[in-house]
Amino acid sequence: MKFQHIGMVGYGEVGRIFTAGLKQQVGATSVWDTKFPANPSHRGQATQAGVNVCDSMAALCAQADLVISAVTASNTLAVAEAAAAYIRPGAVFLDLNSASPGTKQQAAQLIEAAGARYVEAGVMTSVPPYGIRVPMLLGGTSASELAEVLNAWGMDAKAVSDKLGVASAIKMCRSVMIKGLEALVIESYATARAYGVEEHVLPTLVETFPSIDWQKQGSYFFSRVVQHGQRRAEEMREAANTVREAGFEPFMASAIADKQQWVADQAKAGIFAEVGKDARWQDYADKLPTEK
Repeated sequence: MKFQHIGMVGYGEVGRIFTAGLKQQVGATSVWDTKFPANPSHRGQATQAGVNVCDSMAALCAQADLVISAVTASNTLAVAEAAAAYIRPGAVFLDLNSASPGTKQQAAQLIEAAGARYVEAGVMTSVPPYGIRVPMLLGGTSASELAEVLNAWGMDAKAVSDKLGVASAIKMCRSVMIKGLEALVIESYATARAYGVEEHVLPTLVETFPSIDWQKQGSYFFSRVVQHGQRRAEEMREAANTVREAGFEPFMASAIADKQQWVADQAKAGIFAEVGKDARWQDYADKLPTEK
């Protein structure tokens, strides 16, 4: 399995990081994002980074023998459907998106019907600290072969199954826990702050879980949800689908999605505009509106 040209669909945080890292490894990289036509500055960021900017999905697929999808969870299937109309036979479609096993299987059917190969990926932690070396689990009949190529490029990819849905199930089950911790911390800390009891609550957490810096972790969770709550909410809706596909009612996953969406809506309304980059969790909590 050899690739001459990589096409990245999506130029958000993950797309930018992966494109920059892969450009150093492969050289020939192109990108397409549905936001480009209406957002010249977004397109300009890609141009300034030395990436070939495409005007359409068709133009990207015409060049790429490896197409990577890095969009929000709700757009997973739409991107696969759009790519299936133009992807070259024999090309590989790597789906990085946080979607349920069922969604990934539907996407695979579209891509494989076009004569290309589909590989799902479960990105197992936050991308920025790792760059392209972020741990990823791959699934599908071409997963092992692709993992060898990606690891040769300096990535950290592990094929876990030739059956589609396994990698996504692992990712989604983890997301219920991690995104759930974020939602719990925000709700617990903000409530403790409102009652003026945070100096009593946090030490009890340290007693129970002494390996965690609860002040620092709280600040990190608040900042990430404020910045990426919309993406997280969409991911948690896919996590809820994963729970539902397993035959359970997704009580917790649905509630987590609602909490993430609520914070995202506050951020969109601009209430955190004056909160600095390295702010404390208290600075975020003080901006949250109450119903009183």
